Amino acid sequence: MSQAPEVSSRGPVLTPLRVVIAVCLIAPFVAMLWVGSYAKTGPVFIGIPFFYWYQMAWVLISTVLTMIAYKLWQRDQRARSAAKGGAAQ
Repeated sequence: MSQAPEVSSRGPVLTPLRVVIAVCLIAPFVAMLWVGSYAKTGPVFIGIPFFYWYQMAWVLISTVLTMIAYKLWQRDQRARSAAKGGAAQ
């Protein structure tokens, strides 16, 4: 009988980089689901109540955090591929 190649049965690897990625992706959800933190009218910014401009600010913050998470994920995947001996894409 021929032997099958050994397949690693290790689960997902938790690295500090992946923790940072998770924080970047979870932060907007926590900020928006914690309504009590921004359910108020003051302070007013250019005539817009806090409730509205806080949410709009998180649209931009979420975009930046998602881009950071994506770039970090790409870096992580390249490093894992290089460590396994594969070609980096």
